[in-house]
Order: sequence, then C-alpha cells, then structure tokens
Amino acid sequence: MVHQPVSGALGDGLPGSLEPAAEAGADAAGYARASFRNMPIGAWAWSLFQGGRDPYVILITIYIFAAYFTNQVVGDPVKGQAMIAKVSTLNSLFIALTAPLLGATLERFGARKPMMFVIVALMVPLIAALWFAKPGGAGMPIIATLWIFGIVGVLFAYCEVVHNSMLMPAAGAKHASHASGLALASGNFFSVLTLTFCLVAFALPGSVDWSFVPKTPLFGLDAASAEPSRIVAPISAALLLLGAIPLFLFTPDAARTGVRLVEGVRLGARNLIETVKMLREEKDLAVYLGARMLFNDGMTALLIYAGIYAAGVMSWGVLEMLAYGILLSIFAVMGGFSAAFFDGWLGPKRALQVQIGGSILCIIGQLGMARDKILYFWSYDAAAHAPLWNGPMFRTLPEALYLLIGFGTAIFVTAQYASSRTMLTRLSPPEKLPAFFGLYALSGTVTVWIGSFLVALFTDIFKTQQAGFMPITGLLVLGLIGMFFVKGGGKGQYRAD
Repeated sequence: MVHQPVSGALGDGLPGSLEPAAEAGADAAGYARASFRNMPIGAWAWSLFQGGRDPYVILITIYIFAAYFTNQVVGDPVKGQAMIAKVSTLNSLFIALTAPLLGATLERFGARKPMMFVIVALMVPLIAALWFAKPGGAGMPIIATLWIFGIVGVLFAYCEVVHNSMLMPAAGAKHASHASGLALASGNFFSVLTLTFCLVAFALPGSVDWSFVPKTPLFGLDAASAEPSRIVAPISAALLLLGAIPLFLFTPDAARTGVRLVEGVRLGARNLIETVKMLREEKDLAVYLGARMLFNDGMTALLIYAGIYAAGVMSWGVLEMLAYGILLSIFAVMGGFSAAFFDGWLGPKRALQVQIGGSILCIIGQLGMARDKILYFWSYDAAAHAPLWNGPMFRTLPEALYLLIGFGTAIFVTAQYASSRTMLTRLSPPEKLPAFFGLYALSGTVTVWIGSFLVALFTDIFKTQQAGFMPITGLLVLGLIGMFFVKGGGKGQYRAD
C-alpha cells in the first residue's frame, strides 16, 4: 500500500520528538527511565491544553450544567435525561461519519494547529452562550440549548482527534504514556480548582457560616435565576481559551506537506479507505478498535449521564453537585497519574482490563443505590438515623456510600482514557498513527449513538433513571470480553515497523 508520511516521519526534525522507528524500538528499561520531569516543554503544553479543555466536560456535561438543565430548565430529570440522550445520539452519528475523515485529512495536510485554531474559535463563544439558558427555558429556548450541546459535542470530538494526533510529535513514544496520563490529570486538576472556586464563591454563601465563605455569592450572582449554576459556562469557555495558548506557542506541529486543504480532504478520504483496508492486515489493531468501540461507548455514556443520574436519584442540588464534582475530580486526577504506572507495570492491555472490570463493579453498585436504599436490598430511613455529620451535604449513609463508589468510578474511567491512547500507539504502525487516531475516534463514536439511544429508550420505557443506565453495563462487559482477544500491548511491547 502506498502511503505518504506526514512531515517525513510524524514530527521529523521537530523539537521534543523522536524518529518513530527509534521510538517504537524503545525497550522496557527506556520506558522506566522516562519521567514527567524530563518531558519536553511541547509535551507539557500538549498535556496542559487538556487542562483547559476538560473542564467543559466536568462542569457542563457531567456535574453542574447538565444537571441544572434537566432539573430546572426542563424541570423533569427523567425527561431531561431522555432529551440529552437523544441529542447525543444524533451528534454521535455525525461524529462517527466525519471524525475519521478529519484524522485522515490531517495526515495528508500535515499541520494540525490551523484546524485546532478554528475549532477553539468556534467552541469558546458557543460554550459561553449557555449562560443565557435560564430556568424554565427563559432567556434561551430549550431547543437552542440542545442545539448548542450538539454542536459543541461535535467540535469537542474534532478537538480530541486533532489533539490526539499531536501527541507523538509533542512527546514521542518514550513520554507518550506520561503525557497522556498527565493530560487527564491536568484536566481534572483544573476542574477541581474551578469546582472549588464555584462552591466557595457561589454555592456555599448563605448555606453555612464559615469564615472563609462570603455571606452572599460573589459578583452579585442571583441564586433565584440559577446564576451560580449558569456561571460555569463562561468559566469553561475562558479556561479553554487560556489552555490553548501554551499549545499554540510551545507544542510542535507537523510540517505542512504542501497539499492544499481541499485536496487534503480528497486524499484523506482515499487514505481513510486504504487505512480501513489495512485493518485486514492489522488484525490485533482491528480487534482492539472493535473492543474499544464497545467499552468506550459505555465509559462515555457513564460520563455524560453521571451528574444527571446522581442529581435525580440522590436528589442533589447545585451545592451537593459541586462538592460531588470536586471530590470525584480529585480521584480522577489520581486515575490519570495511575494510568502511567499501570501501563508500565502491566502494559496497557492488562491495565485496560483492570480499569474496565473496576468500572463494571462500580456501576453495578451505583445502580443499587438511592436516598432510601443501599445496594439493592437494604432500606434506609433517614429520619430513623442520626446524620453522619453536621455539615451542609452528604449527611446520610446512602449518600456517603454513593460517594465511595463514585471515587472508584472516577479512578477507573479516567485511567482507561489514558491507557486507551497508549494502547493505540503500541499497536499502530508509527507512520500511520494520525490516520489510525481517526479510526480511534471512530471506535469511540460510531456506537456512542447506540449507547445514548439505549439510555433514552430504557429511560422512556421504564420511566426510571436506573433503567436508563442498565445498557451501559452491558457495553462495558462486551468491551472487556473483546480485550481478551487482543494480542500485543503487553509490558515493554512496541511496534518497530
């Protein structure tokens, strides 16, 4: 198969990058010597960009804004969960059809930063516009808010494709696992800072009499119009913009190939077809992408609906959801850093199996929890038990246990995302990595619409949020089974061709 590599060899001559053949031939000892401390500055900037990008996921789609949208804008958590699931179904279908072409086009065009600039320039004002979504659909119609969710979801997926394709030029195979784990940890670290600020500045005032908490929300935010919940939109937009600055300044970009963008799309489409055909020769990579298609669908659905689920099932408001997001994000930081350790100790394949299995156990536990129920079988009457503490939130045993299960979910899900990227770099031919990252995006999106569709379907049929979560467990189980049929990705195993 004829193939024109990007920039000679995926970052040939760029600072902070290594020749792919040398990268792929790195041995386990070299991997062990790699550390966060000696990563090139381009890798640090690449990782920090995720620190600016991921707060959108944490604040908007998981813990705060989505829960606010279902409970106060729509006014019905079950109906709201179904609405968001349907939007996710549609934009996931669009992403599945277009993201792989984007990856293949980037391979032919070469430079990634121009496309990243366009994506960030579109995302920032759209995210900020969510500020105008007021309770009951005032300020911005519910349908307009759903459209923004859908469009930003597509742009976010494109952002991931472009960002992932910059990993090897930025970090090289020796540091790829560390940069990938640091990126996930960075995203959650900045999310913790933002959630903590929002908790102290906007949610706690008026609820507690603590010396470090203002008497009223800062900046005059009005709780009656849900401004403490809506403020996360402009904050997320600002963080994305700030996180992009180091990426554009310091992260090396692949050189332009001289191919015009339009021609790059045409050649990219042809190259994508060739890449898909190449999967016939790359059997283990094909099996891995198929397995990831399933377990990543489950993980993504779990993330999308985790906040909505917790807010509805546990009847938590903005105060509890901010604290919940802070605590889980702290453990997610641990998950991001743990991925590099487990990848080096077990290899990314075994690490993924552990992470998926742990996620399955956690979601099974969460499905058995409610304000008046513990792990399916034990009823709990809050009036018959003394509070666990005198604080403003999480005062009952079911709430505390739900938190503990959530800690495990945060660790396993975050580590899985980092290990998945590392696994691809171990299985993919180095010169085809940008195109295979397009297929990697495809494996992460082509069935996400099925997951969202099943969540919407089960929620509509059974009229409970718990029922909507049941298909997620099945997707994780099927993905875990698929990983047992993948060869490669073990400790110290790299592609050398």
